Amino acid sequence: MLGTIRAFWNDQRGIAMILVAIMLPVLIGFALLAIDMSRANGLHNDLQKGVDALALATAAELDGRADSITRANLAATTLLTNKTKFSKAGEHTLAPADITITYLTGIPASDSTGLTAAGVDADGVNWASTDPKAVSFSLVTVNPSVLAADGAGAFEAIFPASSNSTFDIRPQAVAGFVQSICETVPIFMCNPFETTDLLTSKTIQQAFASGDTYGREFRILKVDTNPGPGNFGLIDNNLASLRDAIAMGTAGTCYNRDALTTKTGVTLGQVNAGLNVRFDLYSGSLNKENKNWAYRPASNVRKGQKTGCSKYDPVADGTALPLPPGDNYDVGHPGMSDKIANATTFWSPYWNANHGTAYPNVPSTTNPTGTAVPASRYDVYKYEIANGLVGDKSTNPTKETGIPSCFKGDNSTPAPDRRLLNMAIVDCLANTSKINGHTQLKPDGYASIFINTPVSKVNKDDDDDLTGAEKPISLEIVDVDGGFANNTLVDKAFRNEAQLYR
Repeated sequence: MLGTIRAFWNDQRGIAMILVAIMLPVLIGFALLAIDMSRANGLHNDLQKGVDALALATAAELDGRADSITRANLAATTLLTNKTKFSKAGEHTLAPADITITYLTGIPASDSTGLTAAGVDADGVNWASTDPKAVSFSLVTVNPSVLAADGAGAFEAIFPASSNSTFDIRPQAVAGFVQSICETVPIFMCNPFETTDLLTSKTIQQAFASGDTYGREFRILKVDTNPGPGNFGLIDNNLASLRDAIAMGTAGTCYNRDALTTKTGVTLGQVNAGLNVRFDLYSGSLNKENKNWAYRPASNVRKGQKTGCSKYDPVADGTALPLPPGDNYDVGHPGMSDKIANATTFWSPYWNANHGTAYPNVPSTTNPTGTAVPASRYDVYKYEIANGLVGDKSTNPTKETGIPSCFKGDNSTPAPDRRLLNMAIVDCLANTSKINGHTQLKPDGYASIFINTPVSKVNKDDDDDLTGAEKPISLEIVDVDGGFANNTLVDKAFRNEAQLYR
């Protein structure tokens, strides 16, 4: 008997069946767990694609205008037809109740710093805002499922890890609004309305909307060690020729609207030569470009000059006049003149000398306030073009017209706005160290500026485009970016983009 028991104890036949029976539930469990993980991963990927699309669509509307959040919410509603699979209810339509959209003014510097659906990060900083002009990021989060059977992220496991077989999958996405400006020259102008007193300082958009820019002449010289109103400087764009970039009207690259790097070492001769191409003046080596369409002049180049294709040398006898300068330049307001006070007094000498008739009271078409005020230089310039007055001859013996004569290429005239430039406006008083230090800064905005006259040399016999001190650039501000503008700048130059950050 004892031997029979011992033999049975030592008999190993069928042991595999016992091991298989013990391990089979474990193997099945792991298989089901693998299937669950695959299904959960599939649901997460589908949901992530959905919230990514929602974040991008809503962020694309956050352009700083008063209705940006309203438009963003409308974009979200329009896109909420995406379907998610593998939820407990089968194929579930993503609905507004399934997500939380929060608009943010910024995001944490590190991606490892978490964000709640309400926009509060792990350090307790609240990035959320309801100000449509302040927000630039969209945070989209899938909500926890109130009813697991109906929630978009509700996942029912085949192999439950606990008594509750469902759990939530909650992906999150953050997208931001990025605006670039492409059609601009690599020049910035110091904000002429910036002061050291916050109570009196204005943004360029505020000044434009209130009519403070209209009709004023602005004069700008290169940035020195203490930049401020009345100065200009360069933006770094890695171009081989600053002169060519200014002459053609594009920096050759797109700039982030909110991040510019300034460049010191302004070569004034290159700025001078590049700008003057628009007035049918081709100095130095640019004289070989007088057949190149990219270097064409404007269709109205009247500048008070008798002859010459290289230097700006206006006549002094009053028989031809450029667009007139402003009064009380730099008196009480650095870098700018008074606004035009009386249309007849201001414009009659110019009109009589160049057209031989009484001033016709040109309307102030581009005045942003809509009020009847004396016409700006840009409005008079456009009026001359629109009414066929460019060919009028000025008083004898100068007999100047506004028709280009030095440019020998084709299609020289269909460009009335070649005297317009898109230019960054910088708060130079607040950014002095950054301007001098080649670091990034955020511009106050962008402006479309009209060049009143060519840039002349202090000594007209200096080299055309290399050496010698220049007189200021004389300009008017025609439009600005932002919600208070006429939108000519935005439509032509800005490119809106949205990108995912998380």
